[in-house]
Amino acid sequence: MRHTGRPEIFYHQLEFPVSEPPNKDSVKINKPPILIKQTQALIEQIEKKLDGPLLVYWSSRNGSVCHNDVAAFYEVLKHIGDQDHLYLFIKSSGGSPQAALRIVNLIRRYAKKITALVPLECASAATMMSMGSEKIQMGPLAYLTAVDTSLTHDLSPVDKNNYSVSVSQDELNRVLKLWKERATETDQNPYHTLYEHIHPLVFGAIDRSSSLSIKICEEILSYHIKEKKERSRISKTLNSDYPSHSYPITLREAQRIGLNVSPLDDEVGNLLVSMNEIYSEMGQQALTDYDEVNYHDHEILNIVEGAKLQFNYQNDKDWHYRKEERRWVPMNDQSSWHRYELAKGRPKHSRFHIR
Repeated sequence: MRHTGRPEIFYHQLEFPVSEPPNKDSVKINKPPILIKQTQALIEQIEKKLDGPLLVYWSSRNGSVCHNDVAAFYEVLKHIGDQDHLYLFIKSSGGSPQAALRIVNLIRRYAKKITALVPLECASAATMMSMGSEKIQMGPLAYLTAVDTSLTHDLSPVDKNNYSVSVSQDELNRVLKLWKERATETDQNPYHTLYEHIHPLVFGAIDRSSSLSIKICEEILSYHIKEKKERSRISKTLNSDYPSHSYPITLREAQRIGLNVSPLDDEVGNLLVSMNEIYSEMGQQALTDYDEVNYHDHEILNIVEGAKLQFNYQNDKDWHYRKEERRWVPMNDQSSWHRYELAKGRPKHSRFHIR
């Protein structure tokens, strides 16, 4: 999971004086709401309009597609069982391409045919997930994105708050292209200057990740596109033909690329948007200030849900501002996956441990 942290300290927002920090045990920790009854009611409504069960994947702006998601998917898919046709609702800003491949592979074990329902954002690694479906149905607010690789490496450059920043292959290629176009005979090799800002090992890692991204796209598409040249063409288009990683690929553009995309039914789309509103309420960032350099963060980042069963990952930890390093560091981390099963109209809760 990724954490953006607090970029600045706003002293005027504090609830406690600096000289008398509160006892943490006496502070009521803000927690996000668990609204499984509402989401289950919508799943029931939506499934009546489809010819197969609905599987949901949703992540907040601080969540991401990650390898632990696969275990949650497995539990929900076991509950759903083998299906001729499965509908996958995706809303996510992306994450790990390798995790996306594992998720697609797992779903294909349980479903002969998949239709991806995309009413909103379905970016980066989430776009890869959608590509594992025979059909993608997109609503008027929906978009996919390019899947070119950006990488946050242990040796990546850092921002003003001392956090590592991601570097993409496309950004590096464009810098080198500009240098070649404008260089004079007296200009030095650009790598000498670039290495002052970006470690050489980061260059190598990004190049390797870019090749991996194309390989993963081709593998995912192979589940339903038999022609190798067509898989390769679509994969390279999504990896290198767009000026920005976040370039919004709408329904028309997705069709031009060669993906099997069609408009999402308005009624189903409206229900999915309503479900997103509920998930967004669940995914609100619930912060509790202890003092000017300590706070607690409790937030639902990822949700995997099917009929009667929901798994969500809750970010649950303290943060301390280390002044000498000018950055926030986590403490007392109780983050974990949680399982909620609806039985006789009441949610039954337990922790779901993954290591």
